[in-house]
Amino acid sequence: MKSRVMSWPAEVQRRDGTLLPFDIARIETAIARAAREVAFNDPDMPATVARIVADALGRRVASVEEIQNLVEARLGEAGLEDVARAYIVYRQRHAELRTAKALLGVRDELKLSLAAATVLRERYLLHDELGRPVESTGEMMDRVARCVAAAEDEYRPGSSAQWAERFASVLCNLEFLPNSPTLMNAGTDIGLLSGCFVLPVDDSLHSIFATLGQAAEIQRAGGGTGFAFSHVRPAGDRVASTGGTASGPMSFLRLYDTAARVVSMGGRRRGACMAVLDASHPDIRDFVSVKARSPNELTHFNVSVGASDAFLRAVEHGGEHRLVNPRSGKTVARIPAVELFDTICESAHACGDPGLVFLDTINRSNPVPGLGTIEATNPCGEVPLLPYESCNLGSINLARMIANGRIDWDRLDDLVGVAVRFLDDVLDVSRYPFPELVEAARATRKIGLGVMGLAELLATLGVPYDSDEAVRLAGQIMHRVQQTGSTASAQLAEVRGSFPAIGDSRFASSGPRRNAQVTSVAPTGTISLIAGTTAGIEPMFAIAFTRAIVGRHLLEVNACFDRVARDQGFYRDDLIAEIAQRGGVRGYPRLPEEVRAAFPTAAEIAPKWHLRMQAAVQRHVDAAVSKTVNLPAAATVDDIRAIYLAAWKAKVKGITVYRYGSREEQVLTYAAPQPVLTQAEPEFSGGCPGRGCEF
Repeated sequence: MKSRVMSWPAEVQRRDGTLLPFDIARIETAIARAAREVAFNDPDMPATVARIVADALGRRVASVEEIQNLVEARLGEAGLEDVARAYIVYRQRHAELRTAKALLGVRDELKLSLAAATVLRERYLLHDELGRPVESTGEMMDRVARCVAAAEDEYRPGSSAQWAERFASVLCNLEFLPNSPTLMNAGTDIGLLSGCFVLPVDDSLHSIFATLGQAAEIQRAGGGTGFAFSHVRPAGDRVASTGGTASGPMSFLRLYDTAARVVSMGGRRRGACMAVLDASHPDIRDFVSVKARSPNELTHFNVSVGASDAFLRAVEHGGEHRLVNPRSGKTVARIPAVELFDTICESAHACGDPGLVFLDTINRSNPVPGLGTIEATNPCGEVPLLPYESCNLGSINLARMIANGRIDWDRLDDLVGVAVRFLDDVLDVSRYPFPELVEAARATRKIGLGVMGLAELLATLGVPYDSDEAVRLAGQIMHRVQQTGSTASAQLAEVRGSFPAIGDSRFASSGPRRNAQVTSVAPTGTISLIAGTTAGIEPMFAIAFTRAIVGRHLLEVNACFDRVARDQGFYRDDLIAEIAQRGGVRGYPRLPEEVRAAFPTAAEIAPKWHLRMQAAVQRHVDAAVSKTVNLPAAATVDDIRAIYLAAWKAKVKGITVYRYGSREEQVLTYAAPQPVLTQAEPEFSGGCPGRGCEF
């Protein structure tokens, strides 16, 4: 066999002219894929044909096209017409994809989906003065890796090149991706790599407008912003300095929303903000109902109520709830707690807002209580933060952590260590628009390592998302990420030192620790689209659907389902079209029962399983978990009331619901009475179809 290998090509020329080592296993894999698609079950055939092809090539450098042409010819000569046809169709699909990317002007060594290539072209890849991309997808990853690894030289001179290569490897393999601003801004003049920030809003015009200016700077650079408006005096309150009356937090919230809209016109993506108002604020009723009353207001804001344990206990027991003027600290009204809670639930039923932020739960696990009380979160809710602190997020692609039908725990451990180091380096190389952000970021050095692709991992393993086994497995995975990440942070601290504010933290007497916070589970949004996997810990949003790309509605199939359907030999174009009309496959009798069970969509999963999954993961996360409880159109206000109370008791840190059809502009649409196809907006990758967050 060794002498035979010596007669095969040493290298293969790719379509872009670059060379890579010849690997016969790649030919075998492609032939085996085509064979499975037509239910041809001879296990020896792929290797046999691949060796015949390799022998025919000889020692010279072979091109990809030449190899594929030979595969087609040898399959035909062997009388394997069905396998050959499946292989030809596979080549045609990929040729069409390459043509579409060429029309976009995107050079893509990473073999991303067309949707991912489109998004990267619009917002991530560097462009020339005519708006044309000047880097490929792989070169973008290299740019990010070099920029972040530059921090390594501060701790060990000359080590940055080694780490740049390691970082580039995990990025190009789509095993780990950082938050969008890191991909966009690394190595550029903007230089802001953090995803989001929380900014303070105090009860003075100076604070309100100074923060507005700071928010605009962050949003211009592509970052998101979260605010607590709870300190702003209520509407109608007396202003001593002028003798007039205050306009209240809602007026300033509208001002901030307008500013975000204006800034986003000149930016690379739509501004995303979070507004939190404490349930005890006198203007809370206007706050919770604003988006239900006026759907076109606050379009750049998610809104959440800061709900205390005392308020929710009063809801449960039919007690009173105090409304307190934040300027004076005096109680200005007492109302039935359930009355306010009902208004919250009615508004969430109508439009998906407000969510709830459980402030007492958050502050019980505040890692640095000596620096203050947490009152707000980033736009998606997965990172509760003190004023001026930032989200520095990254997510491990769990779909890539499977080997031979099992989770590769060693590979996961190794990747967690690399990811923690990468995110710690981000804190050092990121440039910030004003000094308060630098000081806060580096005082606590909070990072947020999370996961994406959970639903794909479960489906690949044949585990239904809505099952006890899935909930246990998700908790087990996150526990491993948490433990390994904390160990990696401690090891970094031994070399680089603990975070400066450790004396004000819960870790003051527990040994070195580089980061006050290590884990957080983000919705992942666009980065999961780039990685070609499911969003965060969300279920799949649809199995087959259409997406508007390059001026056309293109049929898209969930990559994991596509792979299973072809491997098991039941893939057919008419089947996919039928599934696209339904969105999902549950209750679809033409598919194997185990496939129907393993591929539920968000709309097919009962609310209790959404919440159980969130709670199981939250138990092993330092910060919080971004998760949407998706509800059918027929869900009632009572359903939402039960979910909100159950979420509080489950000790999650926040909760968001979305009832299908409750917003006109939702980014996912299932079948109508007529046989139309499920449709998704270009950048939607899962989670909440109505509540906005790009970070």
